[in-house]
Amino acid sequence: MLKKGSKLNSILTGSCPKCQNESMYSDKNPLHLTKVLKMNDHCSHCGLKYQIEPSFFYGAMYVSYGLNVAVGIAAFIISFVFFQTTIEKSFIAIVISLIVLFPFVLRLSRNLYINMFVSYDPKAGQK
Repeated sequence: MLKKGSKLNSILTGSCPKCQNESMYSDKNPLHLTKVLKMNDHCSHCGLKYQIEPSFFYGAMYVSYGLNVAVGIAAFIISFVFFQTTIEKSFIAIVISLIVLFPFVLRLSRNLYINMFVSYDPKAGQK
């Protein structure tokens, strides 16, 4: 399922979208909140510059918005429909799920965004 060369591999692992040989992030753990968005400047294997242009990842905010809406809807459906809670408790479930999933959504939105513009190249970084 997550074999090298697939977009899903790069998106879920946070690896370089061009060569998929190393992580784009200086710290792989998204739960280290002070370093959640610290990225390497470029891939040391293939040389891809992650910040393709100035303010490139501002576009990832739109992706993040969509992911957060999806998380909120999923939290509401799970709490209100399946657990049959009140609207107030469903709202609390939405807020808690957004707070808990915040670092994962941040990284996932960046991964999705850069993978929209950069494709896998099996020959990248070969000498």
